[in-house]
Amino acid sequence: MTRHRAATLLVTGLLLQAGAMGQAQAAGYRYWSFWERDGNQWAYATQGPSTARPADGDVQGFRFAVSEDSGDATRPRGTADFTTICADTPVRAGKKRVALVIDFGTASDAPPGETPPAPRTACAQVSPDATAADALASVAEPLRYHTNALLCAIADYPEKGCGEPVTSGETGKTPSPSSSQSSSGSSGSSGSSSSQTGKGTKDGGPSVGLWAGMAAVAALGAAAVWQARRRRDAS
Repeated sequence: MTRHRAATLLVTGLLLQAGAMGQAQAAGYRYWSFWERDGNQWAYATQGPSTARPADGDVQGFRFAVSEDSGDATRPRGTADFTTICADTPVRAGKKRVALVIDFGTASDAPPGETPPAPRTACAQVSPDATAADALASVAEPLRYHTNALLCAIADYPEKGCGEPVTSGETGKTPSPSSSQSSSGSSGSSGSSSSQTGKGTKDGGPSVGLWAGMAAVAALGAAAVWQARRRRDAS
């Protein structure tokens, strides 16, 4: 086996090892997921609240929890329907009513030192072209958004952090909070990710730290390949 080939295999092996380490460490993400009521069931939204435009009479939900991806995301609790939620909100010309279920999650999902508020419902009465984010902002300020427009907090919960990874076996605990990567926002029109609300991608993904580690491994591997090639050329 040539030194060049051996160095190439080393790079590949290190990258695969780094990816495996990231998968083993990141068991899920703590974030707000976005849902739409389909009949009597919740369906994971196919677009973010900043682009979704609910119709009059729709029911939409937000749930804060630790989830790995859309496949195991935790649904909002409760069975309240549009009629129940918007019973005390009369019809107004030029407005639409959107029923919202806001579930702040359980103590096991909460960031360290924080206590989730009780779940609540609200009837947002907004303009016909309003998005789900606009409806949410009208009833649950203050909202907080990440610099990439990801929804981090509803009604100021949680106070810090935004879609941070939770390591295996540490539900309710996180590595260092990512509050330094967050920014405040109060307008629903700022929106959130076009795919979902809280994570870097809709179906999850490695943390920034993992990608940085993989980049460092790749740099070291590239140096090894260069060194092997240099020795071969000199021989």
